[in-house]
Amino acid sequence: MSDHLAKAQEFEKKAEKKIKSWSLFGSRYDDAAELYAKSANHFKLAKSWDRAGSLYVILSDCHLKSDNKHEAAIACVDAANCYKKTSNKEATTSANQCKLKVAQFSAQQEQYQKAIEIYEKIARQSLNINLLKYGVRGHLLNAGLCQLCRGDVVAITNALERYENLDLTFSRTREYKFLADLATTIEEEDVTKFTHVVREFDSITRLDPWKTTLLWRVKEALKAKELEEDDLT
Repeated sequence: MSDHLAKAQEFEKKAEKKIKSWSLFGSRYDDAAELYAKSANHFKLAKSWDRAGSLYVILSDCHLKSDNKHEAAIACVDAANCYKKTSNKEATTSANQCKLKVAQFSAQQEQYQKAIEIYEKIARQSLNINLLKYGVRGHLLNAGLCQLCRGDVVAITNALERYENLDLTFSRTREYKFLADLATTIEEEDVTKFTHVVREFDSITRLDPWKTTLLWRVKEALKAKELEEDDLT
């Protein structure tokens, strides 16, 4: 056990040194990722779950800096699995952060159903934890945006009803109104109104690049439908 801890710490130090180095060839983040992975594995073998989890989070960030999104998502899952084995409250929060990253990556790769399931599950769990309640409407907003990307108006309407029942305060939030208004524009296939709704929301609550990307996909799908109908008339 102590041997694994020693090796884990040794690989961690080497990884930190690699991150601080300057590399002419290759990527220092790729090299560091390999060392962080070894460190995390030895922490796991030593049953030091918190440390293993934290190393997997760092490993995920390294993969992101190298634009290896799939590997980053896998590292997040590994981190979450490690955090499941500890009762530390902070570790529980970190596990959710890892799952949220997986959801984000999944949506970017158009795996919307997987992302929706993660966002909805975390929203349900957060309702029962005082420190996490504030984030529920954000998780439901993200789940709703993924629903919009799927383009199924009935599914979107059903999802909004579920979210109302899940969190009785959600229907009074700007996030709910935003999703409901967007759903209406999709049903009406009105690109101009869709753009107006997005701009109005963004003028008060700045949309981050991830949300902007998803909304752009929805808009492009709407425009494609509009062109298709014009061709038929």
